[in-house]
Amino acid sequence: MEIYLIRHGQSTNNALMQDQHLRVEDPELTDVGHQQVQQLVDHLTHTQNPEELIRIQVNSAEREQRYPYQFTHIYSSAMYRAMQTAYPIAQAFNLPLQIWLDIHEQGGIFLKTEQDVIGYGGKTRSEIMAEFENVILPDEITESGWWDATHGEEDLAGVYARAVRVSLELRARAQNKAHKDDKIALVSHGMFINTLLKALLDIVPSSRHHFWHNNTAFSRVDLLEGDILALRYTNRVSHLPPQLMT
Repeated sequence: MEIYLIRHGQSTNNALMQDQHLRVEDPELTDVGHQQVQQLVDHLTHTQNPEELIRIQVNSAEREQRYPYQFTHIYSSAMYRAMQTAYPIAQAFNLPLQIWLDIHEQGGIFLKTEQDVIGYGGKTRSEIMAEFENVILPDEITESGWWDATHGEEDLAGVYARAVRVSLELRARAQNKAHKDDKIALVSHGMFINTLLKALLDIVPSSRHHFWHNNTAFSRVDLLEGDILALRYTNRVSHLPPQLMT
């Protein structure tokens, strides 16, 4: 099973740099973020997948054929910036976008003030369905959103637990003969992808390792027979020109 971990495009919060007091709880993509997503979609749909080429002899005529990226499933977190990134990918591959609640960013939907942490519910079921056609939503997304605002900010134990759950689910799925050939795109977030990779590599918790991802960067992990993991690459950004690198 092939798993592609994709970070969302640049959000308005990402673009703030030092102006962190202007953060919003569930930011949208910036113009740059939308351009990054388009570059990613173009790359995935029209560029040769290098991992397919390396299986073919250097001088073989087969190398002249197209070997683009392929997906069987597209998943996204329920955070707005991730859905805005994942939806064009799903459309390009003619696949439904499926929301996987456990792959949201570390912390959840919240804002910090000098005195308190305020939680928010996130996008509601009707808001998501109105913007993203044919999206597949879990029942937990309601007209109150999907994040329990009473939780405020998720703690580290919470994100570790989610990463382990997702890792175990992916590993179990990979050992199922019906899914062993799945090619899965997970559109998520920088800190969660970092933690998920550590969970897949059995190094959670760990503050000594960090897997950095730029906006719209992607990493590939293969889950093979016998529960073997192959980390093919991380933070691939070859689709981005210098002016869109964030």
